[in-house]
Parts: sequence; structure tokens; C-alpha cells
Amino acid sequence: MSTRFNVLEHVMVPDHQNMSEEEIAELLKRFAITLDQLPRIYSDDPSTKAIGATIGDVIRITRKSQTAGVAESYRYVVKRPKK
Repeated sequence: MSTRFNVLEHVMVPDHQNMSEEEIAELLKRFAITLDQLPRIYSDDPSTKAIGATIGDVIRITRKSQTAGVAESYRYVVKRPKK
């Protein structure tokens, strides 16, 4: 019998959260960017799958930082290209 492991519970994986439409609009406005200018994360990434994100979503990743206290980054969910 196999046990599923939730990648988000691992100590080395930072907090991942789906952003709402309103949060995305504010993010794009604050940095004067478009979705295509955000770094990308594949829809089949284990952390993306664990939070139920789908293609087109934006994920907020919150890390603890010794220098900044808390650091946020953002990723645009895209489909992995075929080889």
C-alpha cells in the first residue's frame, strides 16, 4: 500500500497560494507588467498540482528570508511544452 506525500508539507517547500483575479490585477498594475512578463511554473509541477492551480492561474510563493524577513514571488501557470 503506497502513501501519498503532500509536497507542501515538506520543510523546504515555501507556501504556495492561488491568487484571486483582483489580486492579479493589483499585482500587474503595481509592477506595470503583463502576465507574460511573470516567471512561469508548469501546470504539472507537484506544488502547482497540490494547490489545484490550472493553466492561466497566478501563484504567490511566500518564503522566509534571513535578510528580508518574508519574500514573495509570483509565477504564471503554463502548460509544459511537448518534447
